[in-house]
Amino acid sequence: MNMDGRYRSNITSGLEVDIILKKDQRTGVSTRGFVKDILTNSNFHPHGIKVRLMDGRVGRVKEIFSNNK
Repeated sequence: MNMDGRYRSNITSGLEVDIILKKDQRTGVSTRGFVKDILTNSNFHPHGIKVRLMDGRVGRVKEIFSNNK
């Protein structure tokens, strides 16, 4: 099941996700990593919830791969 990265409720710390970094928004190149922090406060964002990965990179969630719930 492909969970929607635009909803905050679908994202938890430790999930494996693909994000779009700010510098890659025009090209759409995604970066894979594990969520450390959720930076978006609202429950929904049309471009994806903004997260910080374990390695410190920040971007908006494009796709969610693993669910640790």
